[in-house]
Amino acid sequence: FTGSAFGSAAIWQYESLKSRVQTYFEEARADWMDKVRPQKRGDFRKQVNSWWNNLTEGQRTVTGIIAANVFVFCLWRLPGMRRIMFTYFTSNPSSRALCSPMLLSTFSHFSLFHMAANMYVLWSFSSSIVSLLGCEQFIAVYLSAGVISTFVSYVAKMATGRFEPSLGA
Repeated sequence: FTGSAFGSAAIWQYESLKSRVQTYFEEARADWMDKVRPQKRGDFRKQVNSWWNNLTEGQRTVTGIIAANVFVFCLWRLPGMRRIMFTYFTSNPSSRALCSPMLLSTFSHFSLFHMAANMYVLWSFSSSIVSLLGCEQFIAVYLSAGVISTFVSYVAKMATGRFEPSLGA
């Protein structure tokens, strides 16, 4: 999984760089159109755009991860989703589904405090790590760390003979 994650991140990073170079040259040609284009309306949209543009690349990257964690947290609160959530979003070495929960349980949090604390810590160091690695490699590290920690949890559960489900990285 880790090799695939980092290989995909390298391809993503290359394509992102290629896209930025192409966009730069296209914007250089289209600068004169800025004076002709009508301005978009909507105060809320301007506020969101202003907030988004003031974020660092790391904070923008982590915003997506936080959104995924909040979405999964909300799914846990829906009674009709409980069976699916226990099957795919909790890790247990005695479960029928072994591989997908290793990744999906990374986004699961049972309590609001647990999720808020994890997301705060992620947000606090995201800018420095993403500036060091790049957002693509950071996501690969995040996903790989989740899968590896779940694997270590599987090994510990097998060694101790305790097979209760767990969630989180």
